[in-house]
Amino acid sequence: MLLARNPIRLPLVGAALFVVLLSLALAAARSRADANDYAAANTVTKPVHYYRAENVAKSFAEGAVLYAEPGTNYMIHTSRRTAAGMAEVHAQDTDLIHVLEGSATFVTGGTVIEPHTTAADEVRGSRIDGGETRVIAPGDVIIVPAGTPHWFKDVRGPVLYYTVKVRPGVKS
Repeated sequence: MLLARNPIRLPLVGAALFVVLLSLALAAARSRADANDYAAANTVTKPVHYYRAENVAKSFAEGAVLYAEPGTNYMIHTSRRTAAGMAEVHAQDTDLIHVLEGSATFVTGGTVIEPHTTAADEVRGSRIDGGETRVIAPGDVIIVPAGTPHWFKDVRGPVLYYTVKVRPGVKS
């Protein structure tokens, strides 16, 4: 055997093997530490919210806010429309809309006519001039970025839809 004939190589091979084993042990320890760090950073400290079907149905009947909690960067609305609404612009909130029932002509972009401030970072108007018009129906999802005018122009319904309002910058 080559190692038996050359006694100098045996310590070098042993040292190399030791370095490889030490590297593997350090990598395994680092992996365990990373897993522990991940688990500690991702421990759920907030409660899970559960809404029974009858409570969701009641919320849709009223067109209400289903979930909003201080310190979170989102809200969930169970929205209901039976007629055209006002044109809206949310300076901070992005609207994620999922249509469940009914249909409507929905306009995005363009210019809000007769704009007036209704609350901090909220503008309403009588209608939108220009913009892109589309018909939204059950199963459709539309994402309206913050600052984008939008308007339920014609409603064939009632129209029931979830709106998830996402606001950047809030740490949960």
